[in-house]
Amino acid sequence: MPNHLDNQLCFLLYATSKEIIRQYTMLLKPYNLTYTGYIAILALEDDEQITVKELGKRLFLDSGTLTPVLKKLEATGYVLRERSKEDERQMQIYLTKAGIEVRQKLPEVSRRVMKQLNITEQQYMQLKYVLQDILQNDLPIKDEKLGK
Repeated sequence: MPNHLDNQLCFLLYATSKEIIRQYTMLLKPYNLTYTGYIAILALEDDEQITVKELGKRLFLDSGTLTPVLKKLEATGYVLRERSKEDERQMQIYLTKAGIEVRQKLPEVSRRVMKQLNITEQQYMQLKYVLQDILQNDLPIKDEKLGK
């Protein structure tokens, strides 16, 4: 029983994540956003200018994954990318006026996804806290067979 696929937390998180992202993807099309573009916009404050590296840390994405997303967001007019004046090796990212405007409309997308998934606000908050705890634990990987 413990080795059955439906009992594996990793599989349940994977499958649920795919379904939630699929829901977001459909609702983000009118804004010309992918899911990754959506989380990138949400990770930026309205008046903030940060490096690609810092944004990648917030999103758990490497620069190779993030750069094409940012290029698309720039082409859409939602963000600007500029070389840092202090260190030209660093690329600074910030929201444009259009990016700020679309960011203000995005909470409705999340509300619609939660409604479509038919979960209560209490369930949402419980799940959110559990997942945040897991991410913040930063536990070392331990191989039980080797006792490490």
